[in-house]
Amino acid sequence: MATIREGKQGVLVVVDVQVGVMAEAWDADRVVANVALAVDRARAADVPVVWVQHAGDDLTPGSPEWQLAPQLTVGEGEPVIGKDHNSSFERTTLDDELAKLGATHIALAGASTNWCIRATAYGALERGYDLTLVKDAHTTDQLDLGDGVVVDAPTVINDLNTVMTWISYPGRSTTVAAAADVDFAALAASE
Repeated sequence: MATIREGKQGVLVVVDVQVGVMAEAWDADRVVANVALAVDRARAADVPVVWVQHAGDDLTPGSPEWQLAPQLTVGEGEPVIGKDHNSSFERTTLDDELAKLGATHIALAGASTNWCIRATAYGALERGYDLTLVKDAHTTDQLDLGDGVVVDAPTVINDLNTVMTWISYPGRSTTVAAAADVDFAALAASE
């Protein structure tokens, strides 16, 4: 059983909102704007922001495709975690960074919904964090299953939003909220 994390210290984790990832993503401009809104709101509430960037086949560190979407800027002192697997927790320093911040609750945004966001959401819950999925601040591209079967991006996104509304883990909470509605004030560090 996972260690249940006591407290209400929130952290916004932004995963893989990179030029190369967003190039084919559904409704990318709107989603990036919502990620930026969530970042601004988290900072205004003194909730830490942690950034994750994927490296892989088409995302070579330092390349134009690997960079964050140009509408997003890492703030001074905000950690940037590199990863090479779907889950932002696997073979990374994310758990260590979250421990330094005293995190107990993760608000999650980014891409791609069906891979890195899903894997990171489950990884967070399995490690004892409460989770808020920012429902209008994650996206993906369509999923081609072959033989003419294609799952469109809105279906994938709605599926994960629904799952995170209903899934339950003992001692942990899961919810979804729009970027404009995440209660970052409730997730700010208590004095």
